[in-house]
Amino acid sequence: MSNRNGISEFYNTPNAEPDEKGLITRAVVPLQGMVIFPNVVSPLFLENPKAVEAAEAALNDEETVIGLAQRDPTVSDPGPEDIYTVGTEIALGKILKMPDDSNSVLAQGRRRVEVIEFTQTEPYLIARVRVVEEEVDRSPEKQAMMKAVVNLFKRAVDLNANVPEDILVYAINTDDPGWLSDLVTSTLSLNTDESQRVLEMFDTSTRLNHVAMLLGKELSVLELEDEISTQVQLEMERSQREMYLREQMRVIQTELGEGDVFQEDLNDLREQIAAANLPGEVHDRSVKELSRLSMMPPIAPETSMIRSYIEWLTSIPWNNESEDNLDVRHAQKILDEEHYGLPKVKDRILEYIAVRKLAQEKMDSPILCFVGPPGVGKTSMGKSIAHALGREFVRVSLGGVRDEAEIRGHRRTYIGALPGRIIQTMKRAGTTNPVFMLDEIDKLGADFRGDPADSLLEVLDPEQNNAFSDHYMEVPYDLSKVLFITTANDLDPLPPALLDRLEIIEFPGYLEEEKIAIAYQFLIPDQLETHGLQDQEVHFELSTLQTIIREYTYEAGVRNLKREIANVCRKVARLVAEEKRYPHTITPKHVTRYLGPPYYIGTRTLDEDTVGVATGLVWTYGGGDITLIEVSLLPGKGNLTMTGNLGDVMQESAQAALSYVRSRAEEFDVPSDDFEDYDIHVHIPEGAVPKEGPSAGITLATAIMSAFTERKIRSDFAMTGEITLRGKVLPVGGVKEKVMAARRALIKNIILPAHNEKDLQEIPRKALRDLNMIFVDNMQQVFDHVLLDPPAEGRKRDLNREEDDDEELTEKAGE
Repeated sequence: MSNRNGISEFYNTPNAEPDEKGLITRAVVPLQGMVIFPNVVSPLFLENPKAVEAAEAALNDEETVIGLAQRDPTVSDPGPEDIYTVGTEIALGKILKMPDDSNSVLAQGRRRVEVIEFTQTEPYLIARVRVVEEEVDRSPEKQAMMKAVVNLFKRAVDLNANVPEDILVYAINTDDPGWLSDLVTSTLSLNTDESQRVLEMFDTSTRLNHVAMLLGKELSVLELEDEISTQVQLEMERSQREMYLREQMRVIQTELGEGDVFQEDLNDLREQIAAANLPGEVHDRSVKELSRLSMMPPIAPETSMIRSYIEWLTSIPWNNESEDNLDVRHAQKILDEEHYGLPKVKDRILEYIAVRKLAQEKMDSPILCFVGPPGVGKTSMGKSIAHALGREFVRVSLGGVRDEAEIRGHRRTYIGALPGRIIQTMKRAGTTNPVFMLDEIDKLGADFRGDPADSLLEVLDPEQNNAFSDHYMEVPYDLSKVLFITTANDLDPLPPALLDRLEIIEFPGYLEEEKIAIAYQFLIPDQLETHGLQDQEVHFELSTLQTIIREYTYEAGVRNLKREIANVCRKVARLVAEEKRYPHTITPKHVTRYLGPPYYIGTRTLDEDTVGVATGLVWTYGGGDITLIEVSLLPGKGNLTMTGNLGDVMQESAQAALSYVRSRAEEFDVPSDDFEDYDIHVHIPEGAVPKEGPSAGITLATAIMSAFTERKIRSDFAMTGEITLRGKVLPVGGVKEKVMAARRALIKNIILPAHNEKDLQEIPRKALRDLNMIFVDNMQQVFDHVLLDPPAEGRKRDLNREEDDDEELTEKAGE
C-alpha cells in the first residue's frame, strides 16, 4: 500500500463477499461519459463530490466500489434514476489531485454486477448488486470465433497507433471469450451507450459476435483513415521534394549568376507597376497583390492567378490619351474622301469636333448608333471618324454574344477567368479615348447566364461609365473619354432602356445614282488596282453599272455591287494574263457574258390602263421598289380572299380599304348587291416574298374601287399611303426610296400623302425635275387622278344582270 504510484493498492483490495442471498453491498461511483469493463485497468476522473466521497470511503475501508455509467454525463448530481443498472465492481488506486483541481484515480474492473436496489442516496449512493457469473465455453465454434476476433483486432492494432502492443499480447494469449470481448471493446472508439450495450450482454457468444461486428466497422474506418493519411503523406513528400529541388535549382542559378527566376518575375512586376502611372486606388491594389505574391511559394496554385491579375492592371491604359485633331476642315475633307453622301452622319461628327474644340472639358462623348441595312458603310464610317479625329479605332462584334460575362468579365474565383471584352479591347487600343465600335448590337442574345444588353447600360451611359466595374478587375475604370459608336440593322430587338441611351443616326439605302457615283469614285478604282488592271485602261460604261445594279444586285448598300464588279475584273484579268484580247470598255453585253443571266427581274410596269390593277410603291432592305396590286371579282358570297404572302397589317389595310369602298358604293353607282354576290380576290405578285405594312392602303382601295366600278386605272401613276375608314390618307415612311423606285421604272406621276411633302428634301433636286409629285389628303383626290371615266356602255355586270332579268321575265310570260 506504500507504492507511490497508487497501482499496488487495487491489487490488494479484495472482492466483496456475497451474503447468504448471493448479493454484495458497496458504494456506487457514477461514471461520466465512460464504461469500465471487467479485468481492464482504466483511469477514472472524479468530478462529482459524491463520487469523490464514495471513493475515499472505499479506500479507507479497503473495499471495492460499484462503477455505474451515467445515462446523461452532463448531470452533476446523479440519482438512482440517472445511472444504468448494470456496471462493474472495481478496485481503486490512490486518488491524485490534478492541476485543474479535479481528482484522478486508477481503477481496475473486477466483475460484472447488476443492481438489485439502492440502499442509500446520501451522502453518496450505496447499492445491493448481484454478481453476474460467466461460464467459460471452450468449444471449437467459440475458439474459431475468438480466433477471428483476434485476427481482426490484430489488423486494427496495426492501423491504430493509440492501442499498445501489450493489449494485443493479452488478447492473443487469453482463452476466455468474455474477457477477450471486454478487452477488445475497451480499445474501440465507442460512445457510452454502445459500450454499455456490450457490458449488458451476459451471454459470451452473443457478446463475442457483437464485438466482431463492431471491430469490423472500426477496421473500415481505420483503413479509410490510413488511405487518406497515406495520400496526404505522399503529397507532402512530393511538395517537399519539389521545394527541395527548387531550392537547389535556386542555389545553382545563383552560383551561375542567373539569379532567382521567381524573384526576377517579382522585380519585373514591381517595375511594371512603377512605370504604369496607375491611379491611387489601382496602385494600392496592385502593390497589395504583389505583396501577397511575394509571400507565396512559387509552386502555389494562386501564384499564376495573381501574376495575371497584376499584369492586366498594369497593361490597361489609365492615363495614355491620344491628342485629338480638332481641325473641322481637315475632318470634313477626310470624311468626304472616304465616303460618298451621308450628309447627316458627317454633319453630326463635324458638330462634335467643333463643340469639343470650343468646350473640350465640358462636353461628354456622344453615344452614337448607326442604323441601316447591310452594306451602307456603317462600320467603315466608324474607321473614317477615328481617322478624322486622329484616334485609335477598335471594334467588337456583339453578334451571338449571350453571356453577361463576355461584357463584364468573370470573377477571379473561376479558373481561367479574364476581363470582359470592353477591358480587353481597351488594352488593345492602348489609349483611354479610342473610337470604340460595338458592331451588330441588335444581334445580342440572352440565356440563363444573363442578358448582355443589361451590362451595356453602364458602358453606354455617360453618367455612369466614368467608373465602369469589371468583375475581373474589381477596380473602377473610366470610359467617359471613349467615343462609342454602335451599329444595328434594326432597332426593334433593343431594350427600351438601352435604346434611350443611344443617339440614333439612320443610314438610308443608296439611290441608284449614288451607287453609280460610289462605284466610279471608290469601287472601280479599288478593284482595278486589286486585280492589277490599273494600267490596262479598263472602263465601265454607265449603262453597264445600271445593268449590274438593276439585274445582278438587290440591296440597299453596295457590298454585292462591289462583289460583281470584282467578278468582272477577274474575268478581264484572266484574259490579260493569258495575253488574249480583252475589252477596254465594259458594256452590258460583257456583263451578261461574264456574270451569266440576270439574277433579278424587276417588276414590270403596266403598258396600258387596266381595271383592277394599281401600281404601288414599297420599301425593302434593298431600297425602294414598285409592285402591282391586282383585284378580281368572282361570283360568290362576298368573301375577301388575300394572297401573295401578306402580313397581318397589310391584310387589315385591305379590309379597311374594302370597308371604305363599300361606304361609298352608292356615290359610285355600285349596287350593294355586288358586295353580297361577288367574292373579292386581292393578290400581290411575288408570293415568295413576305409583304407587310400599311402603306399600300390607298393602292388597295383604288384597285378595289376600280374592280367594282369597272373604271380603268391610269398605268402612268404610282402611289403609296395609309388609308383610314373615313378615307383619310396618312403619311408613310421610306419616301426617298419609293420615289426613286418609281423614277427607275420610268413612272412620272407619283401620289404621296400631303404630310410626306417634307420628306422630299432628302431627294436630290435633279431627280425631282422630271417627276410630277401629287400630294393628297383623302381618297377622293386619289380617285380623281387615277380613275378614268366609266365605260360609256355601262358596267358589264349591270348589262349581264339586265339580260338575266329579261330572260327571267320571258320565261314567266311563256308559262
